[in-house]
Amino acid sequence: MAAMAILSTASAAIYNVGEPGGAWDLSTNYGTWASSRNFQTNDQIVFKYSPQAHDVLEVSKADYDSCSTASPVTTLNSGNDVVTLNATGTRYFICGFPGHCAGGMKVKIDVMPGSSSTSPAPASGPSATNAPPPTPVSTATNVEATGFGLAVLLAVVGLMA
Repeated sequence: MAAMAILSTASAAIYNVGEPGGAWDLSTNYGTWASSRNFQTNDQIVFKYSPQAHDVLEVSKADYDSCSTASPVTTLNSGNDVVTLNATGTRYFICGFPGHCAGGMKVKIDVMPGSSSTSPAPASGPSATNAPPPTPVSTATNVEATGFGLAVLLAVVGLMA
């Protein structure tokens, strides 16, 4: 079971918010960025920024819509914040610095079930596209995680023998 948990975690994608064209800043279009990705449970999003210039607040939909910083769910301010998307649903993030959210520093992340779950039927009709799903920005991290997972798996098997 431990090996299964390790291998399922190793397949999660890591997305640097705003990349490849930007970061967590005032010049990135986060609506376009997020809509071109397929976030799944256990994926991670990473906010990279200068902590002197920005922060990250996870907020409710109402606070996202109004850019209110009054009651954040979570406040992140390290400049390299990793958020694991551990459940399906929509999560909302804004910059808490005055004027930044209103200036576009806000992102809505729609998290779908992971690939181990039953996949929904393909979309059809005028809104369906034939474009392949986007690949994660940080594929090197996935390779490292898989290699680490395999090393741990081999170690566990060796201990069991």
